[in-house]
Amino acid sequence: MLKPVEVLKAFIDAFNDADVDALVDLYDDNAVNHQVANEPVIGKAAIRAMFEREFATAEMVCIVENIYEDGQWAIMEWRDPLGLRGCGFFQVVKGKIVLQRGYWDKLSFLRQHNLPIE
Repeated sequence: MLKPVEVLKAFIDAFNDADVDALVDLYDDNAVNHQVANEPVIGKAAIRAMFEREFATAEMVCIVENIYEDGQWAIMEWRDPLGLRGCGFFQVVKGKIVLQRGYWDKLSFLRQHNLPIE
């Protein structure tokens, strides 16, 4: 069974490859992905739809600055090539992500990718 930091590293690889199948496989069936700038996304099917929509909308790249592990949690500080910065918290139980919480500046992301401001 993978440790939290190993799951996070697999997540980063899949994210940077825009590999939705590999990403979704890392989540528990009832996982919650809560990017705090948005409403929580609950369950694998909804998480799959979220990643499919996001990868179709913008080219996203995660450049890791720091990774930490604390018990069930893997935590990373990241940036992207356009200068956006954020952090992510991943609670991993039995080798699967059960809760993901991300903090980043949504307004900057929308502007950088020339997307409509909500």
